[in-house]
Amino acid sequence: MKKLTEDILYQVIKKRPEQSHKASYGRVLIIGGTQQFGGAVIMNALAAVNAGAGLVSVATDPSNFTALHAHLPEAMVIDFNDDLTDDIQHADVVLIGSGLGNRLDIVEATFDAIMARQILIVDGSALTLVAENKLSWPQSQLIITPHQMEWQRLSGVTINEQAFEAFNMLAQQRMNVQPILVLKQHHTQIYTLNQVFEIPNGGPYQATGGMGDTLAGMIAGFTAQFMLSFPESIMAAVYAHSAIADELSKNHYVTLPTKISAALPEFMSRYAK
Repeated sequence: MKKLTEDILYQVIKKRPEQSHKASYGRVLIIGGTQQFGGAVIMNALAAVNAGAGLVSVATDPSNFTALHAHLPEAMVIDFNDDLTDDIQHADVVLIGSGLGNRLDIVEATFDAIMARQILIVDGSALTLVAENKLSWPQSQLIITPHQMEWQRLSGVTINEQAFEAFNMLAQQRMNVQPILVLKQHHTQIYTLNQVFEIPNGGPYQATGGMGDTLAGMIAGFTAQFMLSFPESIMAAVYAHSAIADELSKNHYVTLPTKISAALPEFMSRYAK
């Protein structure tokens, strides 16, 4: 297992060229947020926009539109009860699952619509729905972001067994499409197609609701914007997420997810050489 260092940020985060526009930095579609879990997609979107994604759209329950616009006028909104096929296929990166509840129909429709050239990030409720309903993974550039209990449901690898990377790698390889696995834990691990990386940073000040939603949004923003550095862009997002939390923890007992998103533009500017 290889330890990630700050070097991953210098490797991935680049100074923006003068001749560029919003479409140069990727189109992200976020799908999730039922009426009672709208905060999840708001935190997804805050992270993706602050990470630098060029265009961010959120397909969610209409009850969340006003709150989302109040928090983030930069994001566009779509009713997730509508046919999302065109919206999905026009995105570079699709993030599904945060706060999605039991909407199996939306997961199935998304899996049917996604194309092989696209990046699909599957998070939160969507992971549980895949496990419970034994859904087949789509043919895409797949990233899954489970916490340890979600990975146990998906893979059959118990939380105790997850300490052994060989078990996780075997489970990952048995999936019909081998995903990049971001296994969220005390020191989050990233399983690429042939290597395992672990971040050395982060701490208990991150143990609060919405932390994973913010991480998923950051991964969406980084991968959309730094596509040529895939999968290193995933590693950079995971490392930056905890590095910002470390900095905030010096003066804060708890590092709120929305504070991590707010700190992203200044943090990333340090590494854009």
